[in-house]
Amino acid sequence: MDYVIRVHTSPLDIPAQTWDALLAQQDAPSPFMQHAYLSGLHSSGSATPDTGWTPQFVTLWRGEALAAAAALYIKDHSYGEYVFDWAWANAYADHGLNYFPKATCAVPFTPVPGSRLLAVDAPARQALLQAMLEVAQAHKLSSLHLLFTSPDDRAACDALGLMQRQTVQFHWHNADLQGQPFPSFDTFLASLSQDKRKKIKQERRRVAEAGVTFRVVVGTDISTEDWDFFYQCYERTYLEHGNAPYLSRAFFAHMQHHMPRNWVLFVAEREHQPIASSLVAVQDLGTSNAVAYGRYWGALERVDCLHFEACYYQPLTWCIANGVQRFEGGAQGEHKMARALMPVATYSAHWLAHPAFADAVERYLARESAGVSNYLEHLAERNPFKQQ
Repeated sequence: MDYVIRVHTSPLDIPAQTWDALLAQQDAPSPFMQHAYLSGLHSSGSATPDTGWTPQFVTLWRGEALAAAAALYIKDHSYGEYVFDWAWANAYADHGLNYFPKATCAVPFTPVPGSRLLAVDAPARQALLQAMLEVAQAHKLSSLHLLFTSPDDRAACDALGLMQRQTVQFHWHNADLQGQPFPSFDTFLASLSQDKRKKIKQERRRVAEAGVTFRVVVGTDISTEDWDFFYQCYERTYLEHGNAPYLSRAFFAHMQHHMPRNWVLFVAEREHQPIASSLVAVQDLGTSNAVAYGRYWGALERVDCLHFEACYYQPLTWCIANGVQRFEGGAQGEHKMARALMPVATYSAHWLAHPAFADAVERYLARESAGVSNYLEHLAERNPFKQQ
């Protein structure tokens, strides 16, 4: 079927209601693919050409109807992607070739699996991907990368011959051995092996004995002062690691005004003074499909085990109390298994213009995939739950 293909240099050029209606039809929608989130990254200056993210959003239209859409960026670096291809870039450089610029279909700075190729049906999804490949070729880019894809995305990528890559994340599921939600954090804790229970109790005790308590603020109840404090913590954590934060304060102001119901803030306090915070995103809260996503954290004071309490135990307690079915812990972090976040495979897809490098990368990915499968099997043997 014929489509009208348009390439947009800003997500603001695409009607928000039209984009979000298409997103709602996908197999794995997430709040991070909402128009408000992507436009917030752009309008706040967080993901723009000045930061190395040049929007080339691709849309396909049938008359006035949006048939397919993707958030595509031309990149001159690989920061903020969390699917690491630095070795590929180095190999290009060693052979006198330019790996950058490249094309990346992703949510900037957000390693959350979900739909990337928004489409009304499978043919439209494949046509969208073909249009993205043509954009990459027209710009003489080295490659096209789709990060943290959904099953429908992967089917389209397979149909067009893109190379698939596996990585590993750690997610928590609110289900006991009978598949029922945990009625309380203590019940969840009781499902773990003795050594894991003991470790978690010790970590929580250290935080409590340090005089730290938590205040949980949800949605529109998160005040501007709360957002200001959170950003102070977030920025400090980045600076302590020698980096400027990816996201600007203006981005979180955009979230406060345009997506307030998608956020939960955990504020650690000592002697009635805030000392740390963690921010969690939520989707479909109040439904049987509710999901929470651990996103950002920071602290102004050092307290032993405070990170675990703020980023895992407080959010999991809240998830259990609010019927959230899954908590995604973000990129990497094998240590999360000790907190009952279990390994899951995540996926990306890749196209390289240079035939010889494409062949080399395909052979590398075959070896890497076998290694990831073995790694997942090894992790499964270290299950933190009681053995039946």
